[in-house]
Formats: sequence, C-alpha cells, structure tokens
Amino acid sequence: MIVGVPKEIKPNENRVGLIPGCVHEFVKNGHEVIVEKNAGVGSGICDDEYIKEGAKIVESAQEIFDNAEMVVKVKEPQAIEIEKLKKGQILYTYLHLAPDFEQTKGLIEKQVIAIAYETIEVDGKLPLLEPMSEVAGKMSSIMAAYYLAKPYGGKGVLSGGVTGVHSAKFVIIGGGTAGLNAAKVASGMGASVFVFDINIERLRYLEDVLPKNCQMIMSNKVNLENEIKDADAVIGTVLIPGAKAPHLITRDMLKLMKKGTVMVDVSIDQGGCFETSHPTTHHDPVFEVDGILHYCVANMPGAYARTSTFALNNATLPFGLLIANNGWKKAARISEPVKKGINIVNGKITCKPVANAHNMEYVPIDTIIK
Repeated sequence: MIVGVPKEIKPNENRVGLIPGCVHEFVKNGHEVIVEKNAGVGSGICDDEYIKEGAKIVESAQEIFDNAEMVVKVKEPQAIEIEKLKKGQILYTYLHLAPDFEQTKGLIEKQVIAIAYETIEVDGKLPLLEPMSEVAGKMSSIMAAYYLAKPYGGKGVLSGGVTGVHSAKFVIIGGGTAGLNAAKVASGMGASVFVFDINIERLRYLEDVLPKNCQMIMSNKVNLENEIKDADAVIGTVLIPGAKAPHLITRDMLKLMKKGTVMVDVSIDQGGCFETSHPTTHHDPVFEVDGILHYCVANMPGAYARTSTFALNNATLPFGLLIANNGWKKAARISEPVKKGINIVNGKITCKPVANAHNMEYVPIDTIIK
C-alpha cells in the first residue's frame, strides 16, 4: 500500500502523522511511504530522517493526495484537503465529526474510508485519544494558571498561593484521562482541586491515586453550581466517544461565577462542554463572556508538538499497520477496534453518534464488511 503523510495545515498545528520510526515499520512491512517536504519540521524531524528510514519526500500535498492509498494525518482535513481526497481513499486521522457538519458532508461526498483515531476502542478505552488527553489535560491546568494572572484577564490568583494566603480553587469536570492529568498538574502546583465525575468507581480510583489536596465529588447540576461559585478555574474534560459533548456549564451558570474566572474547555474538539464555548487557536486562544475568560483551543497538544507527535505515533502505529497490511475491510473484520474506528464508508455514516448528531442515516459497518 502507498501511505502518504501530508504536512498539517490547521493553524498552529505542528504535529505530523508519522515519525521516522513508524515509517521504518511500514517500509519493513512492504509498504511505500511518501512524506510531504518539511512535514515533520514542526515536531523537530527533518526530511533526511524520513529518507533514512525509506520514505520518499515529495514537494506538495497534492502529490500525497494524488498517489496515496492511505493518508495518515493528525487533525481533521481542512476544506482544501477534503477537495483533494479521492473516492475509496483511506483517511486515518482525528476527525471529531459529531460537531462538524461541513466536514462530515465533505467526506460523505468524497466517498472516502474515514477512520477516526478517537473512536478506535479497546476494552472500553480509547487508546489513540488517551495520549493526547494526557497532554491536553496537563496543559489545561498550565493554561488556567497562566490566564489567572491579572494582565491576561484573570482574577490575579496564584495557583499555589503563598504562606498565609489561600491557593486557587480548580474545578475539573470529568475524571477520565484528561481530567486525571489536569488534576495531577493543578494539585502539583498547590491548588485546591475538586474533580467531578458520574462514575462512583472512577471517583474511588481517583481518590486513591491523587494527592490530599484533591477532592472527588459526584457530578450533578446542584453540586456543580455549588462548587463553581468560588472557583478560580473550571476545566471541562467530558467525553462521550464519537458524540457531541454535553453542555454541563450553561450561560446562566456563568452568573454564579466571579469575574476573571478562567474556563478551559478541553472537550472543544467534540463541540465543547460549556454552552458559551467556541473553538479558538493558539494564536488567539481566549475570549470573554459575561466577565468569564474562556480558553477553547481546538488542538491544544499541537503546542507541544514533539512530545505529542511521538506519543500519538506510539498509539496509532499498530492499527495503521493492521489497516495497511490487510486493507480496511479485512482489518475491520479481524479487529473490533478498527471496526469501531470507521466513521464513514463510501458515502455512508457507520458511526451511530455521528449520524445522530447530524440527523442522518446510520448504516452499521457490519452490513458493509460482511
């Protein structure tokens, strides 16, 4: 199979779909890998490193889309990239289709095989999402602490406080991978941390692994409203695999909060878990609603591109090889995780949460691969 790696073009996105070590594995398995010139520069990877492992460097993204049977990316294809896709081409990347009708429509019209990192599932876990959730979770507390500074719009509260002065109060909604890592960093800075989740067993686990300046609270509207009243930072990390994130903080709830509170919406890729969220970029990351500062960067891990790229490739390689070695249809037959990753096939939506989000027809993947 010809595997192509274009340079990412989403604003401030410096990750890359394959690292040289992964190129080596694809080539070793008999595949041809073509990489767009300078695709890895943002992650500190030069073209010579790809060439050394057997890749061919091409001058343009057009050459990638014209020749590759499988396109390996990081972020969802931008409009100009969707135009370049061909019928039957495999697209292997993060997609986040539920909140993005235009992308969904474009991929349907192009009749590609769209395989989403974020819906590949193994034993109830999302192994291709988890490494980026680790990065985004840790980043969320760092960004919250940064924007709490008065010059950046915050209250002027130092996360860890100082002797004789209260530390900041961080409320983290969602105790999954991102929430856990947000809590680790916030508690490490000395903040008082309150972690919300709806799963009592998950809360018990978090109670065991997090330090004593973290408290676990059952997530419901009443408890949330009580705790955000005096919060300095609110971090949303809620995820429903493949589906649009629920709005757990409404605009009316902002009135309960003090001016200068910082809200970080890690769920923004899936539409955001704050009603007042909309996607922002690293270049222009924050906006204010009713005196509350919102940080809603849609590709947070892109800021720490080298760490994120290598962590992502560690997770994506096994499934990428499985698809390349067997073709997408056989790979879906022999691998339940790959099957769950397939969101669109030849104009049909095969991921139920995506179909539900757009009120479109859902076609079970089993009816296509049998």
